[in-house]
Amino acid sequence: MAEAHQAVAFQFTVTPEGLDFQLSREAVRQLYLAAVHSWKKRLVRAKNSFLTGVYPASPSSWMVVVAATAGSCYCQVDPSLGLIARIRHWLPHGEALPPPAQTAVSTVLFSTGAWLAAVLLFRRVLRLLLSYHGWMFEPHGHMSRSTRLWIVMSIRKPLLYSFQSSLPKLPVPPVKATIARYLESVRPLLDDDKYAEMEALAKEFQEQTAPRLQRYLRLKSWWTTNYVSDWWEEYVYLRGRSPIMVNSNYYAMDFLYVTPSPIQAARAANVVHAMILYRRRLDRGEIPPMMALGVVPMCSYQSERMFNTTRVPGKEADTLLHLADTKHLAVYHKGRYYKVWLYYGGQLLPPADLEMQFQRILDDPSPPQPGEERLAALTAGERVPWAEARARFFSRGPNKVALDAIERAAFFLTLDEEEHGQDPARPGCMDAYAKSLLHGRCYDRWFDKSFTLVVYKNGKVGANAEHSWADAPIVGHLWEFMLATDTFQLGYTEGGHCKGDPRTQLSPPQRLRWDLPPEAVAAIEASLRVARALAEDVDFCCFAFSTFGKGLIKRCRTSPDAFIQIALQLAHFRDKGRFCLTYEASMTRLFREGRTETVRSCTSESTAFVRSMFGSPQRSERQRLFKAAAEKHQQLYRLAMTGAGIDRHLFCLYLVSRYLGTQSPFLAKVLAEPWRLSTSQTPQQQLKMFDLNKFPDHVSSGGGFGPVADDGYGVSYIIAGENLITFHVSSKFSSPETVRGARGGAVGTPRAGGQRGGLSLQPLSVTWICVSPTDPDPCPSPDLYPFPSR
Repeated sequence: MAEAHQAVAFQFTVTPEGLDFQLSREAVRQLYLAAVHSWKKRLVRAKNSFLTGVYPASPSSWMVVVAATAGSCYCQVDPSLGLIARIRHWLPHGEALPPPAQTAVSTVLFSTGAWLAAVLLFRRVLRLLLSYHGWMFEPHGHMSRSTRLWIVMSIRKPLLYSFQSSLPKLPVPPVKATIARYLESVRPLLDDDKYAEMEALAKEFQEQTAPRLQRYLRLKSWWTTNYVSDWWEEYVYLRGRSPIMVNSNYYAMDFLYVTPSPIQAARAANVVHAMILYRRRLDRGEIPPMMALGVVPMCSYQSERMFNTTRVPGKEADTLLHLADTKHLAVYHKGRYYKVWLYYGGQLLPPADLEMQFQRILDDPSPPQPGEERLAALTAGERVPWAEARARFFSRGPNKVALDAIERAAFFLTLDEEEHGQDPARPGCMDAYAKSLLHGRCYDRWFDKSFTLVVYKNGKVGANAEHSWADAPIVGHLWEFMLATDTFQLGYTEGGHCKGDPRTQLSPPQRLRWDLPPEAVAAIEASLRVARALAEDVDFCCFAFSTFGKGLIKRCRTSPDAFIQIALQLAHFRDKGRFCLTYEASMTRLFREGRTETVRSCTSESTAFVRSMFGSPQRSERQRLFKAAAEKHQQLYRLAMTGAGIDRHLFCLYLVSRYLGTQSPFLAKVLAEPWRLSTSQTPQQQLKMFDLNKFPDHVSSGGGFGPVADDGYGVSYIIAGENLITFHVSSKFSSPETVRGARGGAVGTPRAGGQRGGLSLQPLSVTWICVSPTDPDPCPSPDLYPFPSR
């Protein structure tokens, strides 16, 4: 009980003689240091808010303007054209403010006004420059004058949010253009009769319903920062009542080949410390904003809720709880929950202290309390039962205190009892690794937290991230910083422990206490049954394709992303004998508060190339078709990034129609179409904290997500280095279209011998064989022909 008493600054007891005070000097000292730390943080935030608000100017530029104005006045030159004299006339006269002071104050006021006017002018110019996206459509290696001008104006080092107010708003595309692009996207998927029907619905919508909806949408775009993002967050994520585990959350993996330390507590300590270092830089705005082409800034809004954030369940819609600061971590191990302080004496705990604290948790022999072990299953099941259970059982008493400790933590850490990672001697090891991160045991990850860090028994790490607060590239940015800092900056001793000596006087982690009645335990078990049924239905295949990578693809002067997307079309057609609506995630962060847009990768050009693989055209004809498909894909990607996509515009038009009570058969049909092939590329080397060419073994495994459609595939891939592409492919066992072993089904590794069913790697090699400019193949050519047909 010594630690509990030490945490209290003073105690008092009532005695016959009066009140007896007992003061703890150490506790008072800790309170004082914590207050100093908090005020320092507030001052840093205030300073950064000011610097961000006046960017691209700076306080030194204000001093230059004041000095120049004062010098001009001293030389009898009035740069204000009489304004300084007018300001002086308005100031108090007489003894309250002598004439020299009047002159000084009026000069400073005029200089400040001129400086602020210049700041506003510069910001307006920046917004005009950033509204120009022609650079994206220029040939590779060329740079427009506008982009060059942007480089000149971006000399001063920006803070994370320096460009936020200068970023343009996401434009509302013309309805005519959106419908034309939509009809073009579905043409290869529909026969003539169905296409004619869709064309008629689109024409009726464009002429009768759309003009009114578009007016309301334009009005919304004028008074909101982004006409899509708030509705996207609410209706796509927060209003969803199905489990977020598998259906919404996604995961990130560790290095593919390297494990910096095999000691669980040590790896957890370094990783946690690196993440809190990232949070500190985030709070101070010291992380530079992401730049397209290294010069054009992207929106940093999503980074604000990376830490100290929890999704809170509601009966109709969830909400996001975000705190400005928090100083502890929530930890789960063997069914027990702990609260671990991250600071001591106002200073961040070094890795050695954190390792000691985590080892104390690992060595704790105490059993879970009744109902505690599977408590997190509530976050994995349906949202309404979780909201009801939260209101009924966690709104008061020790349960509320314990739940607050989890929801108000910086993030959630699971010290997992299993071992995972890449091991050539264990077939399917990466599949198990992926499933463990995506859903685990359905009760050992807190799926509502902004992200759950998972550290396995063998030192491997991973993360499960909630999707509503931000998209995967934001988590990827943190993940790259953490991996590089852990390995190349913090490091380990020869024995694998954290560097430095721990302070053994630190109080041990605080065990959270629960008082769960039988009704609460029954609610937990009911959510667990739902979650387990969902998790057991997920089929996963994670594999590394190392025959060639982006280095060889670029020799064809082809975008690696376009190459992979076309190969996926070939793989799907080979698997199914038909094409399907394909989703590829693109970003709209060139605009303020932009999130994502859809690239519809199944185009007439890509389907023409795929069909040529089943015929007998000349190699040159296949190359021509492939080049046309790749160029079309790149064009669609550019349009999506510059606000001229299809799906977000139609989504918002649909919401406006629902608000107005207007029925639209066209919009209802569009939004009901299933995405049977959902794809996404994981960004790589966003920070460039180390040279991947010097450390080729330190490539990331990327991450993945569950299937979007019950009878479809979810495909995530990361183009790591010059000779590696890692794929994460998911589907569902319950679908006869994707079950393993069924013809035309399931996730699969390269087909050889036993012929495991499903999407295979061969289309990558086949695509290269058919489009490479030289005859020698970059990989062994097994018997890839003839393709099976339906």
